[in-house]
Amino acid sequence: MSDLGELDRPGTPDSPGAWDARSQEWTTGETEHTAPVTADTREAARTTDASREAPTSNPLPADEDYPAPPHRTTPTPTPTPKATPKANSTPRRTAADPVKALMHRHRELCERAVDPLEIAAGLEAHGVTDRTATRFRHRDVFSLAEEMYARASREGEPPAPAAPPKIPRARADWALLTLLPGALCAATLTGIHLTHGQNRLIAGAVGTLTVSLALRAALTRGPLRTTHPTHPRTCTLTCWLIAYALLGDGLLHSAITGGPDTLPTGAANAPWPMSGAPALALALSLAPAAWSAHLLTTRARRKLTVSRGLEDFAAAVHPLLLGAFALYLSTLTALLAVTAAALDEPAPYAQTLTLGALLFLSRLLTTHGFTRAPALILTVTATAQATALATTFGSRLPGCDALGTPVTSLVNTWGTGAIPTLACGIGAATLLLHATRRLTRASAHAPTDAQC
Repeated sequence: MSDLGELDRPGTPDSPGAWDARSQEWTTGETEHTAPVTADTREAARTTDASREAPTSNPLPADEDYPAPPHRTTPTPTPTPKATPKANSTPRRTAADPVKALMHRHRELCERAVDPLEIAAGLEAHGVTDRTATRFRHRDVFSLAEEMYARASREGEPPAPAAPPKIPRARADWALLTLLPGALCAATLTGIHLTHGQNRLIAGAVGTLTVSLALRAALTRGPLRTTHPTHPRTCTLTCWLIAYALLGDGLLHSAITGGPDTLPTGAANAPWPMSGAPALALALSLAPAAWSAHLLTTRARRKLTVSRGLEDFAAAVHPLLLGAFALYLSTLTALLAVTAAALDEPAPYAQTLTLGALLFLSRLLTTHGFTRAPALILTVTATAQATALATTFGSRLPGCDALGTPVTSLVNTWGTGAIPTLACGIGAATLLLHATRRLTRASAHAPTDAQC
């Protein structure tokens, strides 16, 4: 019994060390299954205290100065590998549907287009060719545009069925307006020939103003109308070229033969020679120019509906452009012959035809949105004519005889009409070459309301 009683009493330490495990359990009331947790917790606490009590006199460098630990170089699976297929999925969708990517790039064009031809013209203007269309699994730009138009969404609604392209029709308003400048110019020249003195000056000034207003009104309607901003100096240069055709040859002849001291002091009393036939023929040719431009636009729009490629369209429009240009020149030749006979003047065919060709091509390019080249060519042409007059008058100054030698030699060989013929002829040839490259593109004949 004494042994059992000793076992029932708590044991006392028989050494200066810690209590034994059995006494510890009786004193604290802890069980055996909680002891490992307590040991781990205390071990973690000792580690934390040791890290806090570490000396700070020699701090460790920053994290970026150390290489990544070995266990961090191969992290556990994260969403990163899952994002790789997601990133690669976009090119696969684009490759499977390349037209969708092209539609996204030209979204505004697809949304505002009223027919597939407008999309085809817009794509061609952005450099898309038939060869490029094959990359989008289409044989040409037109078939590509048809699919883009059919798939385009407009405000969440499916596109309406493609309507036939708008073919501009001849209207009475612009047809009559194109005849008005010629009629007013004829009336002005008649008034100048029938009046004298101050009345002639008044008739010429009033007639010039009315013809200018009528010309402006005719150019704001019909096939010669343009919605593209033109260069501010284009109108001034055109007026200069027409004025030179009216007065330039006589002024140059007077400067070469006599100089500024022999020029008349009053134009109303003894004006230098004036050529009214070229100005009248050019004013009357506005109507044929408008009809030629209308014919070109109408036939080109129809070729858009039957052409199945850009090269086919260019090959079909090229003869139409040359035909419209030849039609205008032939009509201008006939008008010049009639006006020269009516005014009893020689018919300057060379300078009048080259000037008419220059003005016609310039307006035709401007109407279709190509405004930079016409402004440049008109500037060069007018500058050449003005330089010829300036050097001729400048050669009359003491010691400046050499200035007028080139112009004088050219005039003595070919006449005074050689200056405008060469200047306008070179400019017209340049614009004709430019027009055969620009006006044979589908984008130049995109369906708009500008010429209707």
